[in-house]
Amino acid sequence: MRFYTKTHPHYCGIDLHARTMYVCILDREGQVLLHRNLPCDPERFLRTIAPYREDLVVAVECIFSGYWLADLCAREGIAFVLGHALYRKAIHGAKARNDRIDSQKTAALLKGGLFPQAYVYPPAMRATRDLLRRRLHFVRHRGQLLAHIQNTHHQYNRPSPGKRIAYRSNREGIGEGFEDRSVTKSLEADVAWIDPYDAVIRDLELSVLRRARGPR
Repeated sequence: MRFYTKTHPHYCGIDLHARTMYVCILDREGQVLLHRNLPCDPERFLRTIAPYREDLVVAVECIFSGYWLADLCAREGIAFVLGHALYRKAIHGAKARNDRIDSQKTAALLKGGLFPQAYVYPPAMRATRDLLRRRLHFVRHRGQLLAHIQNTHHQYNRPSPGKRIAYRSNREGIGEGFEDRSVTKSLEADVAWIDPYDAVIRDLELSVLRRARGPR
């Protein structure tokens, strides 16, 4: 666990959402200088923090909508810290929580050198990371379909398919031999969905591979 330990005159903790952000700014003594709910508007944010801009550090817990804030701070030369959500929860697990409390707690942890850091992903690589995450989402769904086929055979005490059904050529005839037509139809539905997942996953993997190799 890495903590942010640099000292600054002002510490800004933000509880960030998709459309709003609760901002809290503390001074070196821990006094609240600003505590306000704002829309997620870059210009409004910059105007709000302007009086405390000199050597300010901004911290926000890791969240899907945080890209724009990280990029804004980098562009404006403002120190930015991304908080590790899981480690932060282990440190601050208070039950009484809301946006106002969380923003002040973030600023206080930052000032006290107890704000756990997460890696701020470079902008140029974010889209590829998100693409890999999307691939993983599809891979998991495909795996659930394959697992359902196997589990259905176990459920009815029938021999498992003899070959690895992850390969398309080994999925022919899946569902045959079950007395109840509904069971067969269920397994046919699994197979019908696996084929498109195979195509999508393969296409995503080729796209990532081309990007990794770079222009030739």
